[in-house]
Amino acid sequence: MTDTPKFEVIDRRKMKAEEEQGASQSEASAPATPAEEPAASGGPRLVVNDASRDSAAAESAPEASAAELEAEMPAPPTAEESSKQKAAYDASSQRLEDLMRAQNPAVGPTPPVTFDALVQQFYISAMIQMGAGTQEGQRPRVDILGARTTIDLLAVLAEKTKGNLTESEDRMLQSVLFDVRMAFLELTSMISLQAMQPPAPPPPGKK
Repeated sequence: MTDTPKFEVIDRRKMKAEEEQGASQSEASAPATPAEEPAASGGPRLVVNDASRDSAAAESAPEASAAELEAEMPAPPTAEESSKQKAAYDASSQRLEDLMRAQNPAVGPTPPVTFDALVQQFYISAMIQMGAGTQEGQRPRVDILGARTTIDLLAVLAEKTKGNLTESEDRMLQSVLFDVRMAFLELTSMISLQAMQPPAPPPPGKK
């Protein structure tokens, strides 16, 4: 996945006020010069200074430390807040489950969400984005960039859960990641071949 860009907000109103104040002070103390000189020397200098500030800000923004970014984040909820919220969520979810079963008694209870279900959800999303499941006779709709993002999310999941999975969970995750990457390689190869082929000639005109 690509790195998320970081931006730094600069208040140019304050910078402009300081520049104007400095310019007015220098004009008051400097000797009189021909009218053409301020226009020739002052204008371009302001443009160059603004560009250098923009360049410096762009170079310093990606260097923001993790501590600075963490300081901007809100404080995490307390253990008591999290516990109360989870209890309220579980109660609301159970009410929804009871309502659905009351309207359709034949529907059984919803199975619990497991790690396997999470991985399978990513797998299904990636395959659909690569055109799987298209009905016969219809043209597949491919979201190759979305598929790449989903595959990269699976890779992040594998990296962040390393050493914290059972043997069967890790084996399933690695197998799913291998399968979707192979499907991605095959699809991108087909796209590249189609892009390299010359366009088909127009049909001959009717006589």
